[in-house]
Amino acid sequence: MILLITTNTVNSQDKRTIEIIQAGKSVRNSVEYPGANILQRDNDIRVILFHDGAKIESDLSYYYFNENSFKANGQVNFNQGDSLVLTSDYLEYDGTSKKAFAYGNVKLTRPDMKLETDTLYLDRTKNIAFYNSKGRVIDNDNILVSNSGTYYMGPKKYIFKSNVVIDNPEYNVNSEELEYFTETNHTYFNDKTLITGIDYSILCKDGFYDTVNQKGYFRDEAVINYDGKIINGDSIFFENERSYAAASHNIKINDTINKSIITGHYGEIFKDKDSAIITKNALAVNIIKNDSLYIHADTITITGPDEKKILKGYYDVRILKSDVRGLSDSIHFNQETGLIKLLKKPKSSKFIKRLTDEERNKLNPVIWFGKNQITGDKILLKSNTVTEELDSLIIRGSVFMSQKDSLNGDRFNQIKGEKLDGYFNQGSLDNVYIVKNSTLLYYMYSDDSEFIGMNKTLASSILIKFLNNEISEVSFYKTPDGNVISENKIILNEMKLPGFIWREEEKPNNVKDLFSESDKKLEIVEIE
Repeated sequence: MILLITTNTVNSQDKRTIEIIQAGKSVRNSVEYPGANILQRDNDIRVILFHDGAKIESDLSYYYFNENSFKANGQVNFNQGDSLVLTSDYLEYDGTSKKAFAYGNVKLTRPDMKLETDTLYLDRTKNIAFYNSKGRVIDNDNILVSNSGTYYMGPKKYIFKSNVVIDNPEYNVNSEELEYFTETNHTYFNDKTLITGIDYSILCKDGFYDTVNQKGYFRDEAVINYDGKIINGDSIFFENERSYAAASHNIKINDTINKSIITGHYGEIFKDKDSAIITKNALAVNIIKNDSLYIHADTITITGPDEKKILKGYYDVRILKSDVRGLSDSIHFNQETGLIKLLKKPKSSKFIKRLTDEERNKLNPVIWFGKNQITGDKILLKSNTVTEELDSLIIRGSVFMSQKDSLNGDRFNQIKGEKLDGYFNQGSLDNVYIVKNSTLLYYMYSDDSEFIGMNKTLASSILIKFLNNEISEVSFYKTPDGNVISENKIILNEMKLPGFIWREEEKPNNVKDLFSESDKKLEIVEIE
């Protein structure tokens, strides 16, 4: 028998009475279920209730008219038009508050996603669904799992908490708290999060990620491991399709394969091009045989595949190593061959002609080995790729080598020429060979340190041997022309060769000295 029950409608804006559309039969049990109409299924006729645009089907419902509520079980189907379908084994619903409690094989389906959980709370007034037992959301290619979740139907947004996992064929996300928009597949992180892709991983506590295009913005202890390069920064942008990453403020790029670290305040990495660029107080640190080579420049670029990297630095280059210091306008470092080039800034011949010899020398790159200061148009340092020790020194154009006299700080040993070839022994300067228009100015002492005189000699070439980075022996070749001038005959103007300039105040003695005063004034603003 089909029993149709008509109920009174309560005319109120805040309350609508639940309507009984159909039931197979209706009974009462005032002892066990006081005040309830027990609506039951009969063959194909299921129980159907209706409330404020929602149709609820079940096999059995306990309907409380006075309380405007019901409890349903048996393949419960809560259907709110085309916007929401909720199925469960059991459902409790309050028509006054418009709140539902579903449990047992709960499935919430909307056009853009599907939620599966054990227990779900639904607030139709606020358009919110909440679960605090393990839930699973299926959204296109993404499967999202968490221990707790709140779904906001208006903005179509989830807030997931506790052991949140996004499983996608191309990446995985593990987070403690995130917001996920089902319509756009955009994700916002509010706690510790790890994203793992095919060749990258991202760690952060705050950020945004477009799960469709695999790109995003990350901050708060943000770290990207990008194909063997670990990138830290106050903020990091990443785009997988372009193989691109950029970091801002307090950045660090750790190349684990090539044993190098680069820091600065802005950097970009182009993975497909095997290249990176770092600027704003850029500093590269290369580990070379238990020693560190520091290279500072306004801008540093890295290019080339692993183990064949080429580092280039531009503008105000400063280098520091335990056995060498240096300054130049630009640097070229081939890590595969161990060759370092220190280069000056190009100037027009017209500009150069207006300069004095000292001003020209000031423009040239300079290096220091122990007490030796060496300048030239172009300086090349070659390391042995096996031992990783300095092997040779090559300077071309305007060679000028100076050394402060160990017994008199006002005197300087000086050598000029056009070409210099030097060699190292166990990392220390062993000898140098200077050719073409070579000139030596050298202060001589007896074995008991008594001053003999100033030796000034011109020669086609000069060979200088060193001991503990100090000149120990000098040899002249091809008709040298010179003499030794006694102390009382030395003229002050002749104590310096043309172009001599002592640049010790520019010499970096520690990492702090690598940064200029303008570098130290760089203002770093925290990213909001």
